[in-house]
Amino acid sequence: MAESSIAIATDTRHDSGESTYVIASDGLKLHVRIYGPRLAPGTPVVCLPGLARTAADFDDLARALAASAETPRRVYALDYRGRGLSEYDKNPQNYSLATELGDVLSVLTALGIPPAVFVGTSRGGILTMLLASARPVAIAAAVLNDIGPVIESSGLVRIKSYVGKLPRPRSFEEGADILRRLFGQQFTRLSDDEWLAFARRTFKTGKRGLDATYDTQLAKTLTGIDFNRPIPPLWTEFDALGRLPLMVLRGANSDLLSEETVTAMRTRHPAMEVMTVPDQGHAPILAGDELIGRIAKFIAACEMRISQRAGAA
Repeated sequence: MAESSIAIATDTRHDSGESTYVIASDGLKLHVRIYGPRLAPGTPVVCLPGLARTAADFDDLARALAASAETPRRVYALDYRGRGLSEYDKNPQNYSLATELGDVLSVLTALGIPPAVFVGTSRGGILTMLLASARPVAIAAAVLNDIGPVIESSGLVRIKSYVGKLPRPRSFEEGADILRRLFGQQFTRLSDDEWLAFARRTFKTGKRGLDATYDTQLAKTLTGIDFNRPIPPLWTEFDALGRLPLMVLRGANSDLLSEETVTAMRTRHPAMEVMTVPDQGHAPILAGDELIGRIAKFIAACEMRISQRAGAA
């Protein structure tokens, strides 16, 4: 991997942040959405989405954290290669955890991001654990959204059933109906407006209607998994977070992160904060005053502990 990458910033500021592009070590262009003032006093936050998700999933959370009246902070939400506004990779074998971890490291280096609170949804949480092993000084604290070191095969089978196979809707309203049919048993209390917002984060306007916001070749990342065998756990990587403040969110209807795994995680990390999100599955939508408030409170408490340690040093 190259020692550094190049950041290319645009001037397009809007309510949903500022788009910036970073060149990965292999020349591929990666999109990062940045929220908050450049000299914000708070500890920065880095948001890593799920397998087929994008930076847009963090928009509500990022805007709230960036605009905090008490401690505004800089928030960075990444689009992995092949997702969102990042370039698609001609070689789908590069849609791997190893390559994406290298991309995260390139973004951290190019943008000069100091130790940050990482909020990782699903695959983003796996990357956070891997980063804790590869570059522990990059992480000040972590929020794992519906992911842990043990991944339930039933959840992966369900994800495999739709990644790269979503129908092409003719409108966002039709897209909302498709998502409701797919995920209605996981997300049992979403309103019509929330399903529509979900659709706008999942589809984009294409030449022939709406397209998924990711490269459908991502489906190949799941083809080599033998679902008849237990998926190797990531306890060593999880333990790399042991010295850090940690919060875990679990959807009450999740089929990827079990209650048993959360209990085992807490045994190894007794100070871990856990929040179960009612009426949601994999992965909880990071929106709403209560959930965002809990995350903001956790980050503020982490910041206080960091400040106390610095003062005692």
